[in-house]
Amino acid sequence: MADTQPGESPNSEIQQELLKNISVGNNLTTGNISQQNITHIGTQIVNLGSMPPLVEPPQLNLPIDELVQQVRQSYYYRIQSECGNMRLLNKQIPIDNLYTDVYILEELPHQRFADISERVREFDPTADDFDRFYLGKVRYERVPGLDIVKQGYKLMCLGAPGSGKTTYLLYVAIQSNQGELLPDRVPVFIRLIEFAERLAEQPELSLLNYIEQLFCAENVEHPKAAEILLQEGRVLVLLDGLDEVPKADSKSVLTRIREFCRTYHKNTLIVTCRTNALDYSFGNLGFTEVIVADFNQKQIEIFAHKWFMAFARNDTEAGKARAKQFIEKLQQPENKRIRDLAVTPILLNLTCLVFQDIGNFPSNRAKLYQQGLNTLLKEWDSSKGVQREELYGNLSVKDRERLLTHVAFTTFTQNRYFFEQTEIEEYINGYLRTLNANQEDISQQDSEAVLRSIEVQHGLLVERAREIYSFSHLTFQEYFTAKDFVNSSGQQNWINLATYVNQKRWRQVFLLASGMMPSADALLLAMKREIQKILASDKVLQQFTEWLQQKYSSINVPCKPAAIRFFCFSLGFNVDLHLDLDPSHPIYFDPAPYPDLAADLDLAYALEVALKNSRTHDQSDMSNVDLDTARKYMLNLNPELGEVLQQLKNQLPDQKGDQEIYKQWWQINGKAWIEQLRNVIIKYRYIGHDWQFSNKHKDRVQEYYDANKLLVDCLNSSFVLSDEVRQEIEENLLFPTAEIGN
Repeated sequence: MADTQPGESPNSEIQQELLKNISVGNNLTTGNISQQNITHIGTQIVNLGSMPPLVEPPQLNLPIDELVQQVRQSYYYRIQSECGNMRLLNKQIPIDNLYTDVYILEELPHQRFADISERVREFDPTADDFDRFYLGKVRYERVPGLDIVKQGYKLMCLGAPGSGKTTYLLYVAIQSNQGELLPDRVPVFIRLIEFAERLAEQPELSLLNYIEQLFCAENVEHPKAAEILLQEGRVLVLLDGLDEVPKADSKSVLTRIREFCRTYHKNTLIVTCRTNALDYSFGNLGFTEVIVADFNQKQIEIFAHKWFMAFARNDTEAGKARAKQFIEKLQQPENKRIRDLAVTPILLNLTCLVFQDIGNFPSNRAKLYQQGLNTLLKEWDSSKGVQREELYGNLSVKDRERLLTHVAFTTFTQNRYFFEQTEIEEYINGYLRTLNANQEDISQQDSEAVLRSIEVQHGLLVERAREIYSFSHLTFQEYFTAKDFVNSSGQQNWINLATYVNQKRWRQVFLLASGMMPSADALLLAMKREIQKILASDKVLQQFTEWLQQKYSSINVPCKPAAIRFFCFSLGFNVDLHLDLDPSHPIYFDPAPYPDLAADLDLAYALEVALKNSRTHDQSDMSNVDLDTARKYMLNLNPELGEVLQQLKNQLPDQKGDQEIYKQWWQINGKAWIEQLRNVIIKYRYIGHDWQFSNKHKDRVQEYYDANKLLVDCLNSSFVLSDEVRQEIEENLLFPTAEIGN
């Protein structure tokens, strides 16, 4: 036997000689081994099991807390790499720079039963908040998303497409990875679609095996780390996208999740899935179903601030300024529909993108909605690499749009906003049969499958209560209704739409349709004719518009005639119509540069305040009747009127004095004083008439005003309109029938 080299043990020499003399068949050959060494080898073979290895193995009996920290350290960079960034356009942004706290509803609204007839009777689309109405009087508590994780639940986190489920899970992983959340657990983030792919390759694969493979890839030293940590409940398991698993694989994936939960029930586990995407059942495994809540105003502001700061990169001042502009614009009344949509990350992201591009929201909102719907209809799943295989998936995007327009038009024209599942399945069934006249009857199961697909894939239809559906946003129902009219273009079609011009709930449909049409001439002319029918049917309204024409004719200022007419309308009917008008609106008229018209506004307002004071019995509701401003305007323009106003002012009691005396004065003298004021402003300014409108007539006058204002709004949202039609409408707005002649 060769001499042992320095630093080598006899055992090492025996091992080397053994290896050199073992044949492929594992038979020892003794030709080159001495008899003495054969005996020695036999002894050493017996002792091989106790020989120290050449490399020290990992310590197998680590205390659990040390093992947790060791694995967290080894796995840290994988979590940071996989979960630490979000894509913003073509940029990767650290999730901390963009994430906005998610809130969770711990009770699912669709689990409630509701009487559909009662819900429909209660809903007023012009007054109620559609997106909260279906909750009724129940107030669902919003729980911060991170707080619910700390409670150690097994969560099935549901939500609509683009509601922020994946982002929420990524943020939970990062917070845990950085020691801010459950620092005594090892976070493991798994995309279930990737697990399904691996499972197809390895049919016997369990979730434990998969986690072991993930640990091995990150050089976790302890060979049993995954099993030990799971047995001790020291893993935060995050399973993303159950709905993204191909249908063929969903059963086996669900089985693996159930087995995993039964075996390793001590761990905190969160699964994300689109609402109603799968008929999963986790039985008595202790899962709590929660749903991602829509953003509230504060969350929208935080998200927008972070979004524009991330987009601006190093130019923080520019980012802050853009975010401030965005939030201010979003709060304006005319942008309520956009505000109602921008309550999920995907649609808020789209809204921010449009605003970043043009510094405003497009006047043609149909384009913004179309882009948002394109995102929901086709781009969202493809951006995540998800293929869906339901019956609905065989329809083209155009057919999907037509199906939704059919449902929207049918329900909206019937004044239906919430509908039973059987109802909407009938609408779907009817449309699918029109696609192929030779097709056999579509089964109820097929219609139900399509309904579920629309809900799961796009979130455009949602289950509000048990078996009660609606569009996810009223704007979508309005948009698709408008699209149905546009797709069915024709003179009679526009005449049919125009008949709704005096109904407030149709306002957005008109605006969207006029913005989508290749030419809005036919629609706007049909609207004008329908408005004239309102006027022709009411003698009191005709008298009022005749006064309006006379008042307008007495004014000579270099402003748009339509704006002056609307201003005069508010002076004669309700001054709040002018005071509440957005100064950026095309019909807004600023009387400040014209003292006589500014005085008219002050006098009309003073008359309304006086009328209110005489009617109220609560002195806290009484206001000061200010004649000073109008009197000052008249000192130079009409000194006689200025003097009369001073005399009227002198009769008024001191509002800052004894409040009981002030109240009694109005009760005793108010009516006579108001008549004096009314007679004065009629004589000198031709305003202040007592039209003695009944409630019915007030409604009719308001209806006429709103219809004309809608016509102006459609005029300004239509990009393709002939000059002749535009001129005809602008010149004849609010005019009485006799002035038009058609």
